[in-house]
Amino acid sequence: MAPPHDLLDDEDFPAYTMGRAAEITGASPDFLRRLDEAKLITPFRSAGGHRRYSRYQLRLAARAREMVDRGTALEAACRIIILEDQLEDALRHHQSYQRRQHADAA
Repeated sequence: MAPPHDLLDDEDFPAYTMGRAAEITGASPDFLRRLDEAKLITPFRSAGGHRRYSRYQLRLAARAREMVDRGTALEAACRIIILEDQLEDALRHHQSYQRRQHADAA
């Protein structure tokens, strides 16, 4: 297991219970369960079977809640967020590739 200070900085460490995640995101526990069903986030399960959420997952849940609050259907909001994250990841990879190309050319 990573040292505690590393876990504090780990965006993917499942540190938050369902109740705390709902409080932080302003969403209900039922809404968080629906995000799991919609495959936007899959929370970690503790040994006792309780859902645990990471900071990254809380950001996604908050984005989904904001979109749903503005009238977007839950399934559409989840799909949009997934596609936005895939695009952001692809752009990061592309920028990294371009930096390597420029470094190799220099």
